[in-house]
Amino acid sequence: MVVIMKKKASEEDIEAVITNLNAFGFDVHRSSGINQTVLGAIGVRPGFDHRIIRGLSGVADVQRVTEPYKLASRVGREAPSIIDVDGLHIGGHAITVMAGLRSTESEERIKEAAKQISTSGASLFRGSILKPRTSFYEYQGLESDGFKVMRQAADECGLKLVMEVSSMGQVEPISEYASMLLVQAHNMQNFELLRVLGESNKPILLERGLAATVQEWLMAAEYIMRSGNTGVILCERGIRTFESATRYTVDLSAVAVAKVKSHLPVFVDPCQGTGMRDYVTSLACAAVAAGADGIAVDVHHDPPRASSNGLQAFNFNQFVDLIVQVRKVANAVGRSLHQ
Repeated sequence: MVVIMKKKASEEDIEAVITNLNAFGFDVHRSSGINQTVLGAIGVRPGFDHRIIRGLSGVADVQRVTEPYKLASRVGREAPSIIDVDGLHIGGHAITVMAGLRSTESEERIKEAAKQISTSGASLFRGSILKPRTSFYEYQGLESDGFKVMRQAADECGLKLVMEVSSMGQVEPISEYASMLLVQAHNMQNFELLRVLGESNKPILLERGLAATVQEWLMAAEYIMRSGNTGVILCERGIRTFESATRYTVDLSAVAVAKVKSHLPVFVDPCQGTGMRDYVTSLACAAVAAGADGIAVDVHHDPPRASSNGLQAFNFNQFVDLIVQVRKVANAVGRSLHQ
């Protein structure tokens, strides 16, 4: 059940509604937007008459949620959620660009990449310090030595830092440096990790699993939100299909579906989805046209020599060209890029 408070509801009104819901046995999760507060009441109470809550002071409406993802559902939401990442607002009118190194290689390269992408139009700086790979013998990143370097490079260039967490033990140390935590596809249903991230105060970028349905993706987001952290951003990065022309199939229909069924912002990562830079610009533009709130792009000073995923990475000049094309599409659909 979702309780939508009036725009001018007082704090006393909100607390009174929460108290009443608790008295009836509901767990209550509060989500406050720019102009309105929404209360998610979790629990099954047969015979409960929602009109009791509807009549309380400050309540605008009460709606039942039939989807299994109660907090991630769009039901009862007048506007999409806007997630605050250290002062950078993701969602709404402006489209956010996240760019960076698929695997960090050296302090010099980290700082060079941060400088280049910040002047080109990106707002988020991504880098995997601890890079889990399918093969034990592939490059694993700089590991813990790179945390401070990444944070310093991001701060010097006015960027917000996004770093991957792949285990529960990494959440606390990485949170000291990152503005947002990234859960990659292989961990989308690592439910113990999701619960721990739900106790974090950091926004979470949640990638869709390789074989996950949209509902399963939203249910994974629900784990984080149900545990207390409502700052979740979804990321479509390709699903496994029978098509072999690309690494995965970037499912842009999932962007439209997620935007209708959920209030959460949605990113698209066409680099990881296709595995080939030749296809990335077209899909990045298509993602913006489909309603995505952000795109993720791999960059490298010399992609052919990259230690990881060089075929899908852009050099700095190519990245500038991509931004020009994406901005044109954003303007055409009445949106803009974060400056």
